[in-house]
Amino acid sequence: MGRRFSDAEALLSHLLDRREDGIADPTARPDFSPLDNVSEIDCFVRRLEEAESAGAIRIVKGKGRDSDQIKLVRLQDTVRLYDLLERRPVAELAVAATERLRDGLDVPDALAPSIAAISAQWERGRPWQGFAAADVDRLRTALMLATAILHDKHKGTDYRTFSRKIAGDSKALERLEGAVVRLLGLTLELPPGARPRDALRTLGLEKFAPPLLLAGRLDFDSAELSLIRPAYFGIPPQEASRIRLHETPRYVLTIENYASFHRHIAEADRDSMGVTIFVGGYPSLATQGALRALAGLVPGNVPFFHWSDIDPDGTWIFRTIERIIARPLRPHLMTPELAEVFGRSPDDPSRPPRQVENTAIAALTTYLSSEGAKWLEQEELDPAMPV
Repeated sequence: MGRRFSDAEALLSHLLDRREDGIADPTARPDFSPLDNVSEIDCFVRRLEEAESAGAIRIVKGKGRDSDQIKLVRLQDTVRLYDLLERRPVAELAVAATERLRDGLDVPDALAPSIAAISAQWERGRPWQGFAAADVDRLRTALMLATAILHDKHKGTDYRTFSRKIAGDSKALERLEGAVVRLLGLTLELPPGARPRDALRTLGLEKFAPPLLLAGRLDFDSAELSLIRPAYFGIPPQEASRIRLHETPRYVLTIENYASFHRHIAEADRDSMGVTIFVGGYPSLATQGALRALAGLVPGNVPFFHWSDIDPDGTWIFRTIERIIARPLRPHLMTPELAEVFGRSPDDPSRPPRQVENTAIAALTTYLSSEGAKWLEQEELDPAMPV
Protein backbone atom coordinates (compact mmCIF):
# COMPACT_ATOMS: atom_id res chain seq x y z
CA MET A 1 0.00 0.00 0.00
CA GLY A 2 1.36 3.41 -1.01
CA ARG A 3 1.97 6.19 1.50
CA ARG A 4 -0.78 8.74 2.18
CA PHE A 5 -0.30 12.47 1.55
CA SER A 6 -2.35 15.56 2.28
CA ASP A 7 -0.08 17.72 0.10
CA ALA A 8 -0.18 17.25 -3.67
CA GLU A 9 3.40 18.42 -4.27
CA ALA A 10 4.71 16.04 -1.63
CA LEU A 11 2.75 13.18 -3.18
CA LEU A 12 4.11 13.86 -6.66
CA SER A 13 7.67 14.23 -5.36
CA HIS A 14 7.30 10.97 -3.48
CA LEU A 15 6.49 9.16 -6.73
CA LEU A 16 9.78 10.36 -8.21
CA ASP A 17 11.68 9.50 -5.02
CA ARG A 18 10.37 5.94 -5.18
CA ARG A 19 11.23 5.65 -8.86
CA GLU A 20 14.76 6.83 -8.13
CA ASP A 21 14.96 4.17 -5.41
CA GLY A 22 14.39 1.56 -8.10
CA ILE A 23 10.65 0.95 -7.65
CA ALA A 24 9.28 0.12 -11.10
CA ASP A 25 5.65 1.13 -10.50
CA PRO A 26 5.45 3.58 -7.58
CA THR A 27 2.09 4.63 -6.17
CA ALA A 28 0.85 6.96 -3.45
CA ARG A 29 -2.51 7.65 -1.81
CA PRO A 30 -4.12 10.98 -0.99
CA ASP A 31 -5.26 11.70 2.55
CA PHE A 32 -7.92 14.41 2.69
CA SER A 33 -8.69 14.09 6.40
CA PRO A 34 -6.15 16.72 7.59
CA LEU A 35 -7.49 19.31 5.10
CA ASP A 36 -9.69 21.96 6.68
CA ASN A 37 -12.21 22.77 3.97
CA VAL A 38 -13.56 21.96 0.52
CA SER A 39 -11.39 24.66 -1.08
CA GLU A 40 -8.19 22.94 0.06
CA ILE A 41 -9.46 19.59 -1.19
CA ASP A 42 -10.33 21.13 -4.56
CA CYS A 43 -6.81 22.58 -4.89
CA PHE A 44 -5.30 19.16 -4.04
CA VAL A 45 -7.46 17.37 -6.64
CA ARG A 46 -6.93 20.06 -9.27
CA ARG A 47 -3.14 19.72 -8.97
CA LEU A 48 -3.36 15.97 -9.46
CA GLU A 49 -5.67 16.39 -12.45
CA GLU A 50 -3.17 18.83 -14.02
CA ALA A 51 -0.45 16.22 -13.62
CA GLU A 52 -2.67 13.59 -15.17
CA SER A 53 -3.54 15.86 -18.10
CA ALA A 54 0.20 16.35 -18.67
CA GLY A 55 0.58 12.58 -18.92
CA ALA A 56 2.81 12.41 -15.82
CA ILE A 57 0.53 10.35 -13.56
CA ARG A 58 -2.61 8.26 -13.68
CA ILE A 59 -5.38 8.77 -11.11
CA VAL A 60 -7.04 5.53 -10.04
CA LYS A 61 -10.50 5.90 -8.52
CA GLY A 62 -12.51 3.56 -6.36
CA LYS A 63 -15.35 1.32 -7.41
CA GLY A 64 -19.08 1.32 -6.75
CA ARG A 65 -20.13 3.92 -4.22
CA ASP A 66 -16.50 5.22 -4.14
CA SER A 67 -16.18 5.66 -7.88
CA ASP A 68 -15.87 9.44 -7.49
CA GLN A 69 -13.10 9.15 -4.88
CA ILE A 70 -9.37 9.05 -5.67
CA LYS A 71 -8.07 5.68 -4.48
CA LEU A 72 -4.42 6.07 -5.45
CA VAL A 73 -2.06 7.83 -7.84
CA ARG A 74 0.32 5.93 -10.08
CA LEU A 75 3.44 7.26 -11.83
CA GLN A 76 2.87 7.25 -15.58
CA ASP A 77 5.75 9.16 -17.21
CA THR A 78 8.88 9.97 -15.20
CA VAL A 79 10.26 12.58 -17.62
CA ARG A 80 6.98 14.51 -17.76
CA LEU A 81 6.69 14.52 -13.98
CA TYR A 82 10.25 15.85 -13.67
CA ASP A 83 9.30 18.67 -16.05
CA LEU A 84 6.06 19.38 -14.21
CA LEU A 85 7.83 19.68 -10.86
CA GLU A 86 10.80 21.54 -12.43
CA ARG A 87 13.01 18.93 -10.82
CA ARG A 88 16.15 17.34 -12.22
CA PRO A 89 16.68 13.57 -12.08
CA VAL A 90 18.88 12.49 -9.20
CA ALA A 91 21.28 10.84 -11.66
CA GLU A 92 21.85 14.20 -13.38
CA LEU A 93 22.35 15.91 -10.04
CA ALA A 94 24.84 13.20 -9.05
CA VAL A 95 26.84 13.67 -12.27
CA ALA A 96 26.93 17.42 -11.78
CA ALA A 97 27.91 17.07 -8.13
CA THR A 98 30.66 14.56 -8.95
CA GLU A 99 32.05 16.90 -11.60
CA ARG A 100 32.00 19.73 -9.08
CA LEU A 101 33.72 17.49 -6.54
CA ARG A 102 36.72 16.93 -8.80
CA ASP A 103 36.75 20.27 -10.63
CA GLY A 104 40.21 21.85 -10.62
CA LEU A 105 41.73 19.29 -8.22
CA ASP A 106 44.73 17.15 -9.11
CA VAL A 107 43.06 14.02 -7.75
CA PRO A 108 45.36 10.97 -7.85
CA ASP A 109 44.11 7.76 -9.42
CA ALA A 110 44.32 6.11 -6.00
CA LEU A 111 41.21 8.04 -4.93
CA ALA A 112 39.15 6.90 -7.92
CA PRO A 113 37.47 4.02 -5.99
CA SER A 114 36.37 6.40 -3.25
CA ILE A 115 34.95 8.90 -5.75
CA ALA A 116 33.15 6.07 -7.55
CA ALA A 117 31.58 5.02 -4.24
CA ILE A 118 30.43 8.59 -3.59
CA SER A 119 28.92 8.92 -7.06
CA ALA A 120 27.14 5.56 -6.74
CA GLN A 121 25.43 6.70 -3.53
CA TRP A 122 24.44 10.06 -4.98
CA GLU A 123 23.00 8.41 -8.10
CA ARG A 124 20.62 6.54 -5.78
CA GLY A 125 19.68 9.74 -4.01
CA ARG A 126 21.50 8.68 -0.86
CA PRO A 127 24.26 10.43 1.10
CA TRP A 128 27.82 9.16 1.33
CA GLN A 129 29.01 9.16 4.94
CA GLY A 130 26.41 11.82 5.71
CA PHE A 131 27.27 13.98 2.66
CA ALA A 132 24.42 14.41 0.18
CA ALA A 133 24.97 15.73 -3.34
CA ALA A 134 23.94 19.15 -2.07
CA ASP A 135 26.89 19.02 0.36
CA VAL A 136 29.40 18.69 -2.45
CA ASP A 137 31.38 21.80 -1.53
CA ARG A 138 32.04 20.54 2.02
CA LEU A 139 33.07 17.14 0.70
CA ARG A 140 35.22 18.84 -1.94
CA THR A 141 37.27 20.37 0.89
CA ALA A 142 37.72 16.89 2.38
CA LEU A 143 38.83 15.60 -1.02
CA MET A 144 41.27 18.49 -1.31
CA LEU A 145 42.81 17.55 2.05
CA ALA A 146 42.97 13.83 1.18
CA THR A 147 44.62 14.64 -2.16
CA ALA A 148 47.23 16.80 -0.42
CA ILE A 149 48.02 13.94 1.97
CA LEU A 150 48.57 11.53 -0.90
CA HIS A 151 50.88 14.14 -2.46
CA ASP A 152 52.84 14.23 0.87
CA LYS A 153 52.05 17.90 1.44
CA HIS A 154 51.24 17.17 5.08
CA LYS A 155 54.73 16.05 6.04
CA GLY A 156 56.58 18.35 8.37
CA THR A 157 53.49 20.36 9.35
CA ASP A 158 51.09 20.18 12.27
CA TYR A 159 47.36 19.58 12.04
CA ARG A 160 46.15 23.16 11.82
CA THR A 161 48.99 24.53 9.72
CA PHE A 162 48.37 21.84 7.10
CA SER A 163 44.65 22.58 7.16
CA ARG A 164 45.23 26.32 6.74
CA LYS A 165 47.69 25.91 3.87
CA ILE A 166 45.52 23.48 1.93
CA ALA A 167 41.96 24.55 2.72
CA GLY A 168 42.45 28.15 3.85
CA ASP A 169 40.86 27.23 7.18
CA SER A 170 42.93 26.01 10.13
CA LYS A 171 40.00 24.00 11.55
CA ALA A 172 38.72 22.46 8.32
CA LEU A 173 40.55 19.16 8.89
CA GLU A 174 39.16 18.85 12.43
CA ARG A 175 35.61 19.22 11.08
CA LEU A 176 36.15 16.86 8.14
CA GLU A 177 38.66 14.33 9.50
CA GLY A 178 36.13 11.47 9.35
CA ALA A 179 35.46 12.06 5.65
CA VAL A 180 39.19 12.47 4.92
CA VAL A 181 39.97 9.12 6.54
CA ARG A 182 37.09 7.46 4.65
CA LEU A 183 38.44 8.84 1.37
CA LEU A 184 41.90 7.48 2.14
CA GLY A 185 40.63 4.18 3.51
CA LEU A 186 40.46 2.39 0.16
CA THR A 187 43.98 3.55 -0.72
CA LEU A 188 46.09 3.41 2.44
CA GLU A 189 46.35 0.74 5.11
CA LEU A 190 44.92 2.55 8.11
CA PRO A 191 44.12 1.14 11.57
CA PRO A 192 40.86 -0.81 11.26
CA GLY A 193 39.16 0.51 14.38
CA ALA A 194 40.90 3.79 15.03
CA ARG A 195 39.22 7.14 15.51
CA PRO A 196 39.84 9.39 12.49
CA ARG A 197 42.32 11.54 14.42
CA ASP A 198 44.32 8.48 15.52
CA ALA A 199 44.36 7.17 11.96
CA LEU A 200 45.71 10.49 10.69
CA ARG A 201 48.44 10.38 13.36
CA THR A 202 49.86 7.29 11.70
CA LEU A 203 50.24 9.35 8.51
CA GLY A 204 52.04 12.16 10.32
CA LEU A 205 49.14 14.52 10.96
CA GLU A 206 48.83 15.56 14.58
CA LYS A 207 48.80 18.79 16.49
CA PHE A 208 52.26 18.09 17.88
CA ALA A 209 54.14 14.81 18.16
CA PRO A 210 54.17 13.36 21.70
CA PRO A 211 57.57 12.52 23.23
CA LEU A 212 59.11 9.13 22.62
CA LEU A 213 59.41 7.29 25.95
CA LEU A 214 62.28 4.81 26.34
CA ALA A 215 63.76 2.72 29.12
CA GLY A 216 67.06 0.82 29.13
CA ARG A 217 70.77 1.30 29.34
CA LEU A 218 70.71 4.21 26.94
CA ASP A 219 72.49 7.55 26.80
CA PHE A 220 71.51 10.67 24.92
CA ASP A 221 74.45 12.54 23.42
CA SER A 222 76.71 13.32 26.39
CA ALA A 223 73.99 12.72 29.00
CA GLU A 224 74.61 9.37 30.74
CA LEU A 225 70.97 8.49 31.33
CA SER A 226 71.87 4.81 31.64
CA LEU A 227 72.98 5.44 35.23
CA ILE A 228 69.37 5.93 36.33
CA ARG A 229 67.52 2.64 36.87
CA PRO A 230 64.77 1.68 36.76
CA ALA A 231 63.62 4.76 34.92
CA TYR A 232 62.66 6.05 31.53
CA PHE A 233 63.11 9.28 29.66
CA GLY A 234 61.33 11.10 26.87
CA ILE A 235 62.73 12.79 23.80
CA PRO A 236 61.27 14.37 20.67
CA PRO A 237 60.89 11.44 18.23
CA GLN A 238 62.87 13.26 15.54
CA GLU A 239 65.90 13.30 17.88
CA ALA A 240 66.15 9.50 18.09
CA SER A 241 69.38 9.49 16.09
CA ARG A 242 71.12 11.07 19.12
CA ILE A 243 70.52 8.01 21.31
CA ARG A 244 73.58 5.92 22.23
CA LEU A 245 73.69 2.35 23.50
CA HIS A 246 75.55 2.18 26.80
CA GLU A 247 75.76 -1.57 26.20
CA THR A 248 74.13 -4.05 23.89
CA PRO A 249 70.60 -4.82 25.14
CA ARG A 250 69.27 -8.36 25.44
CA TYR A 251 66.11 -7.38 23.58
CA VAL A 252 64.06 -4.46 22.29
CA LEU A 253 60.37 -4.39 23.24
CA THR A 254 57.78 -1.93 21.91
CA ILE A 255 54.59 -1.60 23.96
CA GLU A 256 51.24 -0.17 22.94
CA ASN A 257 49.77 0.57 26.36
CA TYR A 258 51.11 3.19 28.80
CA ALA A 259 50.26 1.21 31.97
CA SER A 260 51.87 -1.94 30.56
CA PHE A 261 54.97 0.08 29.66
CA HIS A 262 55.27 1.31 33.25
CA ARG A 263 54.68 -2.12 34.74
CA HIS A 264 57.19 -3.82 32.46
CA ILE A 265 60.09 -1.56 33.40
CA ALA A 266 59.11 -1.50 37.12
CA GLU A 267 58.31 -5.19 37.58
CA ALA A 268 59.68 -7.35 34.79
CA ASP A 269 62.94 -5.62 33.88
CA ARG A 270 64.08 -3.53 36.87
CA ASP A 271 67.72 -4.04 35.84
CA SER A 272 67.12 -2.58 32.38
CA MET A 273 68.49 -5.59 30.54
CA GLY A 274 66.53 -4.63 27.44
CA VAL A 275 65.30 -1.50 25.69
CA THR A 276 61.60 -0.80 26.22
CA ILE A 277 59.74 1.72 24.06
CA PHE A 278 56.23 3.13 24.48
CA VAL A 279 54.68 3.63 21.03
CA GLY A 280 51.50 5.35 22.22
CA GLY A 281 48.84 3.18 20.65
CA TYR A 282 48.87 3.65 16.89
CA PRO A 283 52.44 4.84 16.28
CA SER A 284 52.55 8.32 14.80
CA LEU A 285 54.69 9.00 11.75
CA ALA A 286 57.29 10.68 13.98
CA THR A 287 57.38 7.62 16.25
CA GLN A 288 57.69 5.38 13.22
CA GLY A 289 60.75 7.34 12.11
CA ALA A 290 62.28 7.02 15.58
CA LEU A 291 61.75 3.25 15.57
CA ARG A 292 63.43 3.03 12.20
CA ALA A 293 66.47 4.92 13.55
CA LEU A 294 66.65 2.71 16.65
CA ALA A 295 66.42 -0.44 14.58
CA GLY A 296 69.50 0.71 12.69
CA LEU A 297 71.34 1.39 15.95
CA VAL A 298 70.78 -2.01 17.59
CA PRO A 299 73.00 -4.95 16.49
CA GLY A 300 71.35 -7.48 14.21
CA ASN A 301 71.51 -10.34 16.72
CA VAL A 302 69.29 -8.51 19.25
CA PRO A 303 65.67 -9.74 19.02
CA PHE A 304 62.81 -7.27 18.64
CA PHE A 305 59.40 -7.88 20.28
CA HIS A 306 56.07 -6.09 20.34
CA TRP A 307 53.31 -6.24 22.98
CA SER A 308 49.80 -5.07 22.09
CA ASP A 309 46.19 -5.90 22.79
CA ILE A 310 45.07 -9.17 21.24
CA ASP A 311 42.60 -7.70 18.76
CA PRO A 312 42.62 -6.51 15.12
CA ASP A 313 44.14 -3.15 16.07
CA GLY A 314 46.94 -4.89 17.95
CA THR A 315 47.85 -6.91 14.88
CA TRP A 316 47.76 -3.74 12.77
CA ILE A 317 50.22 -2.03 15.14
CA PHE A 318 52.45 -5.12 15.07
CA ARG A 319 52.50 -5.19 11.26
CA THR A 320 53.21 -1.45 11.11
CA ILE A 321 56.21 -1.74 13.41
CA GLU A 322 57.41 -4.86 11.62
CA ARG A 323 57.33 -3.02 8.30
CA ILE A 324 59.14 0.00 9.75
CA ILE A 325 62.06 -1.74 11.41
CA ALA A 326 62.66 -4.04 8.43
CA ARG A 327 63.86 -6.90 10.63
CA PRO A 328 62.17 -9.86 12.33
CA LEU A 329 59.62 -8.88 14.97
CA ARG A 330 58.15 -11.33 17.47
CA PRO A 331 54.83 -11.01 19.34
CA HIS A 332 55.16 -10.78 23.13
CA LEU A 333 52.27 -12.06 25.27
CA MET A 334 50.13 -12.14 22.13
CA THR A 335 48.94 -15.69 21.51
CA PRO A 336 45.60 -17.40 20.82
CA GLU A 337 46.13 -19.45 23.98
CA LEU A 338 46.26 -16.33 26.19
CA ALA A 339 43.16 -14.95 24.47
CA GLU A 340 41.25 -18.17 25.10
CA VAL A 341 42.14 -18.23 28.79
CA PHE A 342 41.87 -14.54 29.72
CA GLY A 343 39.98 -12.87 26.86
CA ARG A 344 36.32 -12.22 26.19
CA SER A 345 34.03 -12.09 23.20
CA PRO A 346 34.26 -8.69 21.48
CA ASP A 347 31.37 -6.22 21.43
CA ASP A 348 32.06 -5.55 17.75
CA PRO A 349 33.40 -8.67 16.03
CA SER A 350 32.92 -7.09 12.58
CA ARG A 351 36.55 -5.88 12.31
CA PRO A 352 38.59 -8.91 11.27
CA PRO A 353 42.33 -8.35 11.08
CA ARG A 354 44.02 -8.09 7.74
CA GLN A 355 45.27 -11.51 6.73
CA VAL A 356 49.05 -11.75 6.61
CA GLU A 357 51.59 -14.39 5.69
CA ASN A 358 55.29 -14.82 6.35
CA THR A 359 55.09 -12.94 9.62
CA ALA A 360 55.22 -14.02 13.25
CA ILE A 361 51.74 -12.58 13.81
CA ALA A 362 50.09 -14.81 11.18
CA ALA A 363 48.85 -17.43 13.66
CA LEU A 364 47.17 -14.75 15.77
CA THR A 365 45.46 -13.07 12.79
CA THR A 366 44.14 -16.46 11.69
CA TYR A 367 42.76 -17.04 15.19
CA LEU A 368 41.14 -13.59 15.35
CA SER A 369 39.45 -14.24 12.02
CA SER A 370 37.86 -17.45 13.31
CA GLU A 371 34.35 -17.70 14.71
CA GLY A 372 34.23 -17.30 18.47
CA ALA A 373 37.68 -15.72 18.77
CA LYS A 374 38.24 -13.74 21.97
CA TRP A 375 39.96 -10.40 22.37
CA LEU A 376 42.22 -9.43 25.25
CA GLU A 377 43.46 -6.07 26.50
CA GLN A 378 47.12 -6.26 27.42
CA GLU A 379 46.52 -4.62 30.83
CA GLU A 380 44.84 -7.87 31.87
CA LEU A 381 48.22 -9.62 31.80
CA ASP A 382 51.13 -9.26 34.19
CA PRO A 383 54.36 -8.17 32.49
CA ALA A 384 57.07 -10.72 31.76
CA MET A 385 60.52 -10.71 30.22
CA PRO A 386 60.50 -11.55 26.50
CA VAL A 387 61.65 -15.07 25.72
